[in-house]
Amino acid sequence: MFTVHRKEIEWGGRKLVLETGKIARQANGAVLVTYGDTTVLCTAVAAKAPKPGVDFFPLTVNYQEKAFAAGKIPGGFFKREGRPTEKETLVSRLIDRPIRPLFADGFRNETQVVCTVLSHDLENDPDIVAMVGASAALTISGIPFLGPIGAARVGYKNGQYILNPTMDEVEDSDLDLVVAGTVEGVLMVESEAKELTEEVMLGAVMFGHTNFQPVINMIIDLAEEAAKDPWDLPEPAYDRKALKARLRETVGSDVEAAYTETVKQSRYEKVGAAKAKALETLAEEFDAQSIGFEFKELEADILRGAVLKTGRRIDGRDTKTVRPIVSEVGILPRAHGSALFTRGETQALVVTTLGTSQDEQIIDALEGEYREHFMLHYNFPPYSVGEAGRMGSPGRREIGHGKLAWRAIHPLLPKKEDFPYTLRVVSEVTESNGSSSMATVCGTSLSLMDAGAPLARPVAGIAMGLIKEDHGFAVLSDILGDEDHLGDMDFKVAGTEVGVTALQMDIKITSITEEIMKIALGQAKDGRLHILGEMAKALTGAREGVNENAPRITVINIPKEKIRDVIGSGGKVIREIVEQTGAKIDIDDDGTVKVSAVDQKKSDAAIEWIKGIVAEPEMNVVYTGKVVKVVDFGAFVNFLGSRDGLVHISELAQQRVGKVSDVVSQGDSVKVKVIGFDDRGKVKLSMKQVDQATGEDLTKKAE
Repeated sequence: MFTVHRKEIEWGGRKLVLETGKIARQANGAVLVTYGDTTVLCTAVAAKAPKPGVDFFPLTVNYQEKAFAAGKIPGGFFKREGRPTEKETLVSRLIDRPIRPLFADGFRNETQVVCTVLSHDLENDPDIVAMVGASAALTISGIPFLGPIGAARVGYKNGQYILNPTMDEVEDSDLDLVVAGTVEGVLMVESEAKELTEEVMLGAVMFGHTNFQPVINMIIDLAEEAAKDPWDLPEPAYDRKALKARLRETVGSDVEAAYTETVKQSRYEKVGAAKAKALETLAEEFDAQSIGFEFKELEADILRGAVLKTGRRIDGRDTKTVRPIVSEVGILPRAHGSALFTRGETQALVVTTLGTSQDEQIIDALEGEYREHFMLHYNFPPYSVGEAGRMGSPGRREIGHGKLAWRAIHPLLPKKEDFPYTLRVVSEVTESNGSSSMATVCGTSLSLMDAGAPLARPVAGIAMGLIKEDHGFAVLSDILGDEDHLGDMDFKVAGTEVGVTALQMDIKITSITEEIMKIALGQAKDGRLHILGEMAKALTGAREGVNENAPRITVINIPKEKIRDVIGSGGKVIREIVEQTGAKIDIDDDGTVKVSAVDQKKSDAAIEWIKGIVAEPEMNVVYTGKVVKVVDFGAFVNFLGSRDGLVHISELAQQRVGKVSDVVSQGDSVKVKVIGFDDRGKVKLSMKQVDQATGEDLTKKAE
């Protein structure tokens, strides 16, 4: 019934298996990939014909994690998988980025790649497995895909690179880098690093590229046995050479003039006018879709040719100069930390909020539930590019850019024990003309330091571009939006004066060489150091103490056996403390107590209450207490928080007492001295001996 094709190799110390022909046979391509005990089903399907009027390639990649893969039942009311998690969105982008440039020119058929995690061994991250599977599924599908690609994860510890480190090894590594590419070169890099040098980062990229070559060969071997017949690509419905010539003749000078305009909106207006002129003039000879496609090609030719020929860019800069920078902090009076970072026509308003551990984000992942105390949310409203558009939930791009900035900042954050705050940073991109994600990195660094978060060092980011033709190439520092759109590379580098903390690269051509990456990293370092110098004009380090509008968190430690006393039955005691003082209280299992409040008096009151609960009464020490019950033989007094003791009638006063109520009443505040403990540990108190006591050594107020 099944014609199964199977390939396997040893890779990074584990077995990698590709299998096709048994599952999902109606898809154009379907491959079951197993690495260790992690298994992902990857499918590729494309429509037989493009939709009329489509002038772009409609590719969708969906990576999905099924809870059953880790033996779990989904949380929530509905008990089934719902909207994509952040990780699912990020891995979908991770797969999309290296495969998108490899589809044949002119292919416009709707295409969908679906990668489903079926088994997770909690050691091997499914993302690399899914990337390999997506490449294999496309390669055998017959869809015009110019692959295959390979992918690998690279770690770095004790001066050694690690191929496909396990999830535990990644936690202990100085580097978490994912690289993908072809036989010829690298197409995509995504990473987080602990201030590593440019040389180490480049070495990691090339280490990964070398070590995923066996995977590419394995996919080729599978395709030789199992690939379907390649699809025929339809010939263009028009004479491309003739249309190119007519466009150059009709609007070439107009487009050249537009790309000498340094102001983005003015440039766009002139480009739009040139396009409208071309559509009107050539309407009788060519259809609008063909004109629009070739017009983009004309724009690219003019921009790229000018850079390679003159070394000058759209806004007049040379290839290495960074746009003018203005850094400002403390611009929002009630925010805990705020910064406005402007670089040319790109601007980010970044705001930091400090919270307690109760504000941590709970992540329900396949690997298990955990809490995240640093969140970075990136928003890209349509007004930032002068447009009116939909406002709603963040899209894949916003989630991806936010995570990139998160990775850039994360290695420099203080340890939670040293700075026990939950950090939420929101970046509102208020203007955009290239590399708003790197503006977010710079703004986040400033905003956190403005809030008093002690970063080890400031972090800055810069985006590099590439123009590559047969006769040469140029690497561009701090690219504009048009240079990103019409260029060949988007290479983002973030880090400190010490080293790199995040590296992200996307290539729009088939691959780039080690030489180009080395030049880009060197140029990026110079640019990053320049940006850090400009940022230092606003703030050189974290402010002393947190903002006055932020909560003050005080950490105290109590004996573990006293935790139950502070919490109380059903949480009664801790709720009372919170309600009475207005402070927030978090108690860890090890006895660490975090008390937070914007008003220090509220925090002090809660701390005093807690210390009273956990304190042990000391012999011959005088405490202040409250009479909670009057009986015939004496009075019960509450002191040291919830602790009670008995003042016997004989210990109420110097003279003989006939009736307890003659001396004290319920609710009275009294001073009592500890005079002993009975066989059951109950405290014996005296009011009479307080009157006799003299000297500071016998007097102590309840804490």
